[in-house]
Amino acid sequence: MNEIVFLIEDDVDGGYTARALGESIFTQADDIDSLKEMLRDAVRCHFPDEQTRPIIRHRYSMPHCHSCWS
Repeated sequence: MNEIVFLIEDDVDGGYTARALGESIFTQADDIDSLKEMLRDAVRCHFPDEQTRPIIRHRYSMPHCHSCWS
């Protein structure tokens, strides 16, 4: 695995959540900078060997906008 992609979404209770696509990794934080640090920490825990650790990519989910369709 060369990279791991995380889908980042707004949390309904505030802050952000992130889940890995194709892996069982999930984390959350109050702000984007903290979330990115949590992602790095989670990836280090799941892939302890630095030589095989994947590159982290982020994809931001756009909230559904009902007014866009009116």
